Amino acid sequence: MMTNSLLIIEDEALLGSELARYFGKHGWEVSIAHSLKEAEHYLCGQSLDPLVVLSDMNLPDGNALDLLEKLKPELGSSEWVFLTGYGSVADSVRAVRLGAYDFIEKPCSLDRLNLLVEGAARSARAQRRVQQQTASQNTQYSIDSLIGDSPAMSSLRAMLKQIANVPFSSLIVSGETGTGKGMIARILHYSGSRAAAPLVEINCAALPRELLEAELFGYEAGAFTGAKKRHRGLFEQAHTGTLFLDEIGEMDLDLQSKLLKAVEDLRIRRVGSEAEISVDVQIIAATNLDLVEKVAEGAFRRDLYHRLNVINIRMPALREHKQDLEQLVPQFIAQCNRKSAKAVSHVSEQAWQTLKQYDWPGNIRELHNVLERCVLLSNDHNLPAEWLQLQAPQAARSSTAKVDQEGVFIPLDGSISLHEMEKFIIQEALNRTDANVTAAARMLGTTRETLRYRVQKYHLKCKF
Repeated sequence: MMTNSLLIIEDEALLGSELARYFGKHGWEVSIAHSLKEAEHYLCGQSLDPLVVLSDMNLPDGNALDLLEKLKPELGSSEWVFLTGYGSVADSVRAVRLGAYDFIEKPCSLDRLNLLVEGAARSARAQRRVQQQTASQNTQYSIDSLIGDSPAMSSLRAMLKQIANVPFSSLIVSGETGTGKGMIARILHYSGSRAAAPLVEINCAALPRELLEAELFGYEAGAFTGAKKRHRGLFEQAHTGTLFLDEIGEMDLDLQSKLLKAVEDLRIRRVGSEAEISVDVQIIAATNLDLVEKVAEGAFRRDLYHRLNVINIRMPALREHKQDLEQLVPQFIAQCNRKSAKAVSHVSEQAWQTLKQYDWPGNIRELHNVLERCVLLSNDHNLPAEWLQLQAPQAARSSTAKVDQEGVFIPLDGSISLHEMEKFIIQEALNRTDANVTAAARMLGTTRETLRYRVQKYHLKCKF
């Protein structure tokens, strides 16, 4: 609970005492300073952090606005209300420019002054709540919240520490579904210089092209059927902060060109408007697709890719750092315990073996969901291994892809990854066409350029 602390700066002893008695009766914890020097000692000595500062404008040792200007960067969320008997217009304008809550001429009624101070206190409390929430988010999404001592995670943390200290304009976070790309976006935002500004997120695959454009850039009233009033787009909402574009690879090509212009010029135009609006945002784009491959296929703009790809962060798949399960599993269990009021604390050797043998195609998200299910269905402090429901790879099921005259057979039992399937199909097509890329592309129903890119990607032998 926030203390209703009030600092009164007043050189007239009688008025200062009267104000202190009045606000003391109204539940305020009052301190009095009779000069600017004494007030500065209170505020800078960290012995006092008042919600509201009620100050005379002119004191024997100077103008209180000079003290506000000097201490404003350090005061945080204290609101200032000024009393003045002969304050000039210039002083009033300067008070507003410095962020003073309000000013009032002496003499004034105490009831009116109380309303003003109460309003200032509400404003200060709101600011402090925002600061506390931001601090909580900064802790929750700190770089150290990335758990794991594996080389992959250690390298990722080191990279993020470097990136968080530079004012990047845009970057791409790539990785399989469920690896935690959204978590990286939040860490970079709350660890950087824009932490106090908005973080605005949108999934580009979740909306059709027209709705996505309207959400990103906003629209004017009457721009289209149903647009009854002006709507500020996500670029505007993220002004001075971060715009996180998840699944950027799913964005329509036409909309990509508009996004490129907005990212390059930092100016946007609402749908149905002719006026341009300047914005200040940093862009974090995430994708589970291979954007280089999408560019080669003509499905993603090359210029937009290079504009966004100022920095590239690759999220490792969980199967690449399974050793981190030793730390991830207990943490996720603890989180699920708090959420479901359970007390699971023991993981059997059988359960550990199952967890470590599984390849986790759904990555961190799948791990968390599996553990949440187990905790919810637990009856005691043991993690119920029967509810893991994970099918560990077995040697007997390690079947291989086969070919015959009719085509190819590929097992869908998890023994062959998607990339391995693609490589196998392309190699078989090349085998049947004497390594001729053009003929193989015709056989596979794709373009020569697309197949050529994949041949180079998989280091296959062919005839160009």
